[in-house]
Amino acid sequence: MRISYRILTAGIVAAGVSAPAMAGTAELSLTVPQLKVAEYHRPYVAIWLEQAGQPAIRTLAVWYDYDNRENHGTKWLRDLRSWWRKGGRESAKPADALTGATRAPGVQRVKLDLGALKPGNYTLVVEAAREEGGRELVSLPFAWNGRGAKAAAAGKTELGAISAIIKP
Repeated sequence: MRISYRILTAGIVAAGVSAPAMAGTAELSLTVPQLKVAEYHRPYVAIWLEQAGQPAIRTLAVWYDYDNRENHGTKWLRDLRSWWRKGGRESAKPADALTGATRAPGVQRVKLDLGALKPGNYTLVVEAAREEGGRELVSLPFAWNGRGAKAAAAGKTELGAISAIIKP
């Protein structure tokens, strides 16, 4: 009986030390700049979450021309090169609850489900690519402690100011 008591006590202590994963949401504010170019196309945008030391990504949103007849909108998704290489090529298209239309210039606000997050270091990544335009990738690193976090960064060409408020 003494051995099982020690095992039980060790299990309770270990359970108290390990931090549980908590569901998180991000309120993202993203600026799509109006560029002064002869032929303007709305950018395709991919938003995903990376955890430090983990190869897998969690795609949170993809904005592209998903209702293009004959499914031609997916043809240009590979121009979101970082997202495409890290996991976009394997994802279903259109992804239910993740896919949306391209967005007009201006401030775009979206609420994203981050899923279960264990305490640790994460990066929210936003990538944009435009037809007849450029590409840009902006990273928003944050430390998750289960209580909340904020992150902000700014792009230089295809993306403007981006901020995120991460909540449990």
